[in-house]
Amino acid sequence: MAEFTPSADRLATVFGGSGFVGRHIVRALAREGWRIRVAVRRPDLAGFLRPLGVVGQIELVQANLRYPESIVAAVEDADAVVNAAGIQRQGGRQTYEAVHAVGAGAIARATTAAGIDKLVHVSGVGADARSSNPYIASKGRGESAAREAAPAAIILRPSVVFGPEDDFLNRFGALARALPALPLFGGGATKLQPVFVGDVALAALAVIGDASAAGRTYELGGPEVLTLREIAALTLRIVERRRALVPLPFALARIVAWSTEVASTLSLGAFPAMLTTTRDQVELLRHDNVVSAAAIAQGRTLRELAISPQGIEAAAPSYLYRFRKTGQYAARRLA
Repeated sequence: MAEFTPSADRLATVFGGSGFVGRHIVRALAREGWRIRVAVRRPDLAGFLRPLGVVGQIELVQANLRYPESIVAAVEDADAVVNAAGIQRQGGRQTYEAVHAVGAGAIARATTAAGIDKLVHVSGVGADARSSNPYIASKGRGESAAREAAPAAIILRPSVVFGPEDDFLNRFGALARALPALPLFGGGATKLQPVFVGDVALAALAVIGDASAAGRTYELGGPEVLTLREIAALTLRIVERRRALVPLPFALARIVAWSTEVASTLSLGAFPAMLTTTRDQVELLRHDNVVSAAAIAQGRTLRELAISPQGIEAAAPSYLYRFRKTGQYAARRLA
């Protein structure tokens, strides 16, 4: 493998670069020749990122969003900063407020103080500081904190993200393998616009290189708007399993989610994470999660970034095959 020359190109600091979305952003930046400083709490657990670039291209550094001095050190001499830090479940000091809101503000302040004019903040469709849902509210406060400290910050709001390491389609696949029926929280009528993680990464790369993107908010969705029921049925077709789809009212869904949370806690994490659902995740399904009409009309979507979004049927079979009865060899079964 060729050795990367550290002085050859630009430097980007990516917070949360070892996470689901972050690692794909790191990959996209590496392919475009950026040097990347990946800022994570546990660099010793992020070594899998190094092979995404050539030798010396990807550097792992320790940073904790609760400690501003570590953030300042992580952005030093960077040309661009990407905040892809986020959590799906709260635990200990890793709360929605600490990571999504306070942490976002700290990153933006450090970026501005360092004289860096490129900050990309990854949020989510529907982020709203006034929401009664703590997850959505924290995302909204994070956007406000980022913009207050760095007015030119570029905000990316993806809908539900799918891809090889997702906690979405993989969950349906795991449930299909373990259960005779799939529960549809809220009846399965919620509308979603699943976006491929690789397209989100390409969007981050595109806005970093586009001076006109400064201060704009982009909403990222896939090519189709689907209900939760339609997504579950599509996943079943991909994994080649027949399962009943059972609607669950939100009240009952919250009880189911609570029981999986308790099982996970009492088992000290031994209960499968892929089968664990939180009550916050159930509450998220009370509202549709699609690109807004305003974003489409104002040209703040993937297509305006010259990205043709991939749909579930195009991308998901490449990783959901493991949930088929005979895995990748399903097509070779004897009659």
